[in-house]
Amino acid sequence: MLLRQLTLINYKNFESKELVFDSKINCFVGDNGIGKTNILDAIYHLSFGKSYFNPISSQNIRHGSDFFVIDGTFEKDDREEKIVCSLKRNNKKIIKRNGKAYERFADHIGLLPLVIISPADRDLIIEGSDTRRKFIDGVISQSDKKYLQQLINYNKVISQRNALLKYFAANRTFNKDTLAVYNEQLHTYGTEIFNKRTSFLEAFIPIFQEQYKAITGDTEKVSLSYDSKLLHDDLLTLLNKNLDKDRALQYTSVGIHKDDLNFEISEFPIKKFGSQGQQKSFLIALKFAQFHFMKSQSGTTPILILDDIFDKLDEHRVSHIITLVNDENFGQIFLSDTHAERTESVVKKIHQSYKIFKLK
Repeated sequence: MLLRQLTLINYKNFESKELVFDSKINCFVGDNGIGKTNILDAIYHLSFGKSYFNPISSQNIRHGSDFFVIDGTFEKDDREEKIVCSLKRNNKKIIKRNGKAYERFADHIGLLPLVIISPADRDLIIEGSDTRRKFIDGVISQSDKKYLQQLINYNKVISQRNALLKYFAANRTFNKDTLAVYNEQLHTYGTEIFNKRTSFLEAFIPIFQEQYKAITGDTEKVSLSYDSKLLHDDLLTLLNKNLDKDRALQYTSVGIHKDDLNFEISEFPIKKFGSQGQQKSFLIALKFAQFHFMKSQSGTTPILILDDIFDKLDEHRVSHIITLVNDENFGQIFLSDTHAERTESVVKKIHQSYKIFKLK
């Protein structure tokens, strides 16, 4: 899959920008704040229907403007796919595929597989479990429409159950039968989601460890494990066991919406014991594993976005990454860097065609 052309109108700091891309490597170089990451984010936006860096869509409209338009021409399976994402202030966002607007954004997910590696990924290590769940769910959803719908259904029932718990507390009443209806629904959706997450991680973890080994030269032992109470009890049992607690808290305290991933290096949490270089290598390995997993599932080579990837990495790790992306398994790559000379030196070692866009 390739992105041939990109047009931006009033997107973030760009009033108007048109870019035609190389089929292999595209580099954006320039000072911080010039808009390199904004171009990469626009590409991500076309794939996922939202920004990677700012989920509040209206804040992606250029200051002083009333709308933005992102227009991309892709090539997939020997067919042209024209995707246009637009937003007018105080209106709903519109995503069109070949001139036809989607009724549900969820139907667009998975059409244009893409993996982004960015300094913002550090949130996966330092932030709460919600960030890591979103990572798992995002990878699975790109190749499994049913999973995405199950997540939507589960979250809807959680909201309804929480609202009911609040109602009970406010009105000093309680009806176990009404709550049981929601418990059954959560058990059905939650068990399916848990099983799919478990299966996904069984396939994903060996790929991740292989990628980390390739990046670091097998110097450190890393692990990734699934942390879920459903590993020990079914969800219906957990909901019943925690009923008194939920009534006191007025929200649902157990379920797959509380699951987490444990990231470890040499059997210690990488958040506390990993250096910046080790943490960055861990995250890059995680995203490279995502790339290979998605490629095997979809049969399509995802676009790879590398935002400021070479910062905080020593030459040894950079050279390992170059070797990896030089592999024919990778397709079109977009990267950003503040140092034009470093970028040119790096891409020359990758024996592929390339284009460098110098932003001023």
